[in-house]
Amino acid sequence: MENESAQDQLLETATAWASADPDDATRAELQELVSRARSDAAAMEDLADRFSGVLEFGTAGLRAELGAGPMRMNRVVVLRTAAGIARFLGQQADGAYTPKVVIGFDARYNSDVFARDSAAVFTAAGFEVLLMPAPLPTPVLAWAVRRFSAEAGIMVTASHNPPRDNGYKVYIGGRASDDAGRGAQIVSPVDARIAALIDHGQPVSQIPQADSGWQILPAAGTEGDIEAEYLAAIGPVVEPQPDRGQLRVVVSAMHGVGGHTMRQALLNAGFGDVHMVAAQEHPDPEFPTVKFPNPEEPGAIDLSLALAREVGADLVIANDPDADRCAAAVEDQGAWRMLRGDEVGWLLGDHLATRLPEGRKLGNSIVSSRMLAAIAKDAGREHEETLTGFKWISRVENLGFGYEEALGYCVAPDLVRDKDGISAGVMLADLASQLKAAGSSIPQRLDELAARHGVHVTDQLSLRFTDLAQIPVLMDKIRTNPPEHLGGSAVSEVTDLSQGSERLPATDAMVLHTFSGVRVIIRPSGTEPKLKCYLETIEPVDDIAQVAQARRDATTQVLAIKEQLAAYLNAN
Repeated sequence: MENESAQDQLLETATAWASADPDDATRAELQELVSRARSDAAAMEDLADRFSGVLEFGTAGLRAELGAGPMRMNRVVVLRTAAGIARFLGQQADGAYTPKVVIGFDARYNSDVFARDSAAVFTAAGFEVLLMPAPLPTPVLAWAVRRFSAEAGIMVTASHNPPRDNGYKVYIGGRASDDAGRGAQIVSPVDARIAALIDHGQPVSQIPQADSGWQILPAAGTEGDIEAEYLAAIGPVVEPQPDRGQLRVVVSAMHGVGGHTMRQALLNAGFGDVHMVAAQEHPDPEFPTVKFPNPEEPGAIDLSLALAREVGADLVIANDPDADRCAAAVEDQGAWRMLRGDEVGWLLGDHLATRLPEGRKLGNSIVSSRMLAAIAKDAGREHEETLTGFKWISRVENLGFGYEEALGYCVAPDLVRDKDGISAGVMLADLASQLKAAGSSIPQRLDELAARHGVHVTDQLSLRFTDLAQIPVLMDKIRTNPPEHLGGSAVSEVTDLSQGSERLPATDAMVLHTFSGVRVIIRPSGTEPKLKCYLETIEPVDDIAQVAQARRDATTQVLAIKEQLAAYLNAN
């Protein structure tokens, strides 16, 4: 009887949501689901999931599957979120100035709709609103926040998530931020302040929305073209070189919005021999050629590698769908392989370490390799570790270069205070062209770095869950009963980062060190239903002749630790 009453209440709640939904598609979807739920247990379970709570607004903004209901991404959720952000910006301004907001969007389903709804809310709130003219990369939006001294930036994107997802990323700037965070993604306590101002029960009909009044930024081919302005701004990240035409580059946009921008950035820098992966060049929200639109996923860059072999390329650059991340692949001993995110971080960090102005730091997230710290020390530069995410990396004081192992690189923090797959791709191509002109290569440079700083081998173990409740259970297991040995060496130190420290804010992660120098970091993913383990071992070498064998030994050790961790985490 109690269960029937709860189901009746759920049906009533869902029906009320549908009647107020301004979107024809999600309204019809929910009405049909309510109708089926009256006699279909699976439909009732789906309905219960959609109304099991509300999407949490945090430092990653919002990200979820598209659909009707408060636990999905839809126009109701976006309108209420935009209204909450408007309240926050209004409180910050307190009548002293008119807040300015710049809004960008990718090519996923409903991204343009969510962007326009946001523009309508911010305009009705009396703000100055600048809307991107078309789907453009996230780095263009992040750059625009600083370019226009905007108090906030909104990017509608789900980055590399599955096709049915969308998201809402928030940047802070202008007079609403201190200098360290100006143009960066929000961090605590701003996220909590915004979340507290989102009224999840507010009828959307009561949210003021303007029909017009926002400014659409200049489109391609018109005066002041915003994409061209961004490209001109990042142009100086590499110096003119006469030999760039010798480098043949393959580029994949992964069905996202970075294809034209990445290609044009390379052409502007003098790389005329650019080959686009045609099947992935243009935006397609279905992402038809990949299982997951993430360059890190197995098979995602297979088409890129096939084209590279066909045309005899020197370098593959693959951006994720919103182009804030940059993957790369090279030919190594006759076979093409994708570079690990850490390897690209080492290459770019080493490339910049002697070129940056004095006083600029190198930084990376705690889950990234320890080699950048050695590179910085060797170059006489300060190095800083941060929590995972560019919202933290970009806030390093006097940052000159920052990276995280998940293919995120910031090579021009004064322009884009976030990861930028476009400028990073250009700089990597610049390095590759210089090495080729000198008779060297990226694999050879990696060997040289290993000989100088030790062979660092990294790997990851990711466990995906449908039941999210399992993740905190496993984190508790690690805290209370961590492994005693890893890879044949006793665990020497276990650090619980949830306690925080003078150096780092509290975060849900565990760090394990062994006496042999192995380091393992375990944390829940911030954007996906995963538990992630980051492994690294370091093998010292005396010269470059020892690198290959040391790398094989370290790889064997990391793989063994990976198997051991999987068994430990999967054990009851």
